[in-house]
Amino acid sequence: MGSFKFATNTAGRTLDVQVEGTMSEADAGRFIEEYNQTVSRFDPTEYDIILDCTGLNVSSPDMLPMLEQCYILYKQSGFKKVIFTIAKSPVLKMQLSRIARSTKLENYEIREV
Repeated sequence: MGSFKFATNTAGRTLDVQVEGTMSEADAGRFIEEYNQTVSRFDPTEYDIILDCTGLNVSSPDMLPMLEQCYILYKQSGFKKVIFTIAKSPVLKMQLSRIARSTKLENYEIREV
């Protein structure tokens, strides 16, 4: 089961997002809904979004369209930078990079911890 948590850091100008587990379609739907509510409260063009994916599992192929939808949201919101923090996982890093390329998300960075 997947879980997520949003925290807006106004002082640091970041939206901190923690994503864990294996996301289902229902989880992804709730994520997008909460994301939209959270982002509507500030100007994302002045913020970085930092996604803590250290507890996230690699997504199954059927979940990739939902993941792509999230990347498109980050892009459309206009964040200054999209930062993914992951545990050392070549497979997850490759998956996140591939989706960034396919959605033409250019201002992203993957940090391995």
